[in-house]
Amino acid sequence: MPYHYHSANEEAIYILEGKGTLRMDGEEIGISKGDYITCPAGSGAHQIINSSDNILRYLCFSTMLEPDVIVYPDSNKIGIFVGSAPGGPKEKRTVHKYLRGDAEVDYWDVEE
Repeated sequence: MPYHYHSANEEAIYILEGKGTLRMDGEEIGISKGDYITCPAGSGAHQIINSSDNILRYLCFSTMLEPDVIVYPDSNKIGIFVGSAPGGPKEKRTVHKYLRGDAEVDYWDVEE
């Protein structure tokens, strides 16, 4: 999973098997079987990394709320989901886009 955070959805991660690294808020923390990680909405970015040669299995839970904006600090992207949360039914989405974080225009751009 890329380094990211959600503006609307809370996530929780439970490590089922293996060892790895949790990258969260700029820190790297060792994780292993039985660890439970909470990622509140709007808080710092997070990423699970398999930093070993063995399998790392985990369950990721989400509140599945929409609309949601996901921010990817490393790649300067944002993801926008309306109509269905990330991971939800694609056919229910009315807006689903990934954009560069610096792709900003004025409110009145091309409206005049």
